[in-house]
Amino acid sequence: MIRLPPLSAIRAFEAAGRHENFSRAAEELGLTQAAISYQVRQLEDRIGRPLFVREKGRVRLSESGRRLLPALSSGFAGIAEAFSALRDEDDDVLAVNTAVSFGGTWLSARIGRFQVRYPDLAVRISLANELIDFGRGGIDATIRMGAGHWDGLRCDFLFRQHFTPICAPSFLEANDIREPADLLRVERLAPNDSMWAGWFNTVGIGSPERRQGLVLDSQLQEASAMWNGFGIALMSPLYWTADLASGRLVQPFETLYLPGTAQWLVHPAGRVGVRKIERFREWLHEEFAADRKLGLPEIWEPL
Repeated sequence: MIRLPPLSAIRAFEAAGRHENFSRAAEELGLTQAAISYQVRQLEDRIGRPLFVREKGRVRLSESGRRLLPALSSGFAGIAEAFSALRDEDDDVLAVNTAVSFGGTWLSARIGRFQVRYPDLAVRISLANELIDFGRGGIDATIRMGAGHWDGLRCDFLFRQHFTPICAPSFLEANDIREPADLLRVERLAPNDSMWAGWFNTVGIGSPERRQGLVLDSQLQEASAMWNGFGIALMSPLYWTADLASGRLVQPFETLYLPGTAQWLVHPAGRVGVRKIERFREWLHEEFAADRKLGLPEIWEPL
């Protein structure tokens, strides 16, 4: 029989190593910093080598610690997935997390159709721009931005990230915006965001000079500011098709900036086949297939 060190010591090391901070590990596990330090010392004594380099005011993983941590983190994630699958396999609540901009626009406008199709499933959507740790449980799937390569996760390509200037029609008229260079002189939301430099370079204009400006956390907030007459923002037309079609918002130029990332449906690979996740995945792909008919051909090309 394989003799393992105490599980409590392994868990303390995994949390401390992931954060490289004993205090944050203690908060996560509901322990004191002294308890975390004691458990880690126990483990180090057991294996006969240091797992952390202790420096004044901080700790960092030693070479042995860096080698050990990925396997332990993966193991705890697998344990969490196994228990989650047992608990939630037949659960009738689908918990989905997305970034605020996507979840508050495209998804919230359409999720009712999913509910009508599957009335036996309840849907809980949470909005957050931070990455979700599936190992902590509580979330079945996320819609995540990136390159689509995350260990232990199944990743379904949805569409490419894309941005172009969008504003209220009154702002367009008041500022006599006719060509891309005109945007250099008007109020731009998040004016120093690298996305603006990318868009200006795409249309053949050099990067704009840095300036002070308003920075908001999501396209929802930017739209609210614009509807009240303030500025122009880089936004994703796919999220705003209804507002663009109605004329509530306008897109002055056709050019899109594609930063090289995409939106993906992501969930633990160990939960492939769970009914509520598979039905949501199929529904998303159907919805995006319909959206392809609206245009924006560049965004549907996989990375």
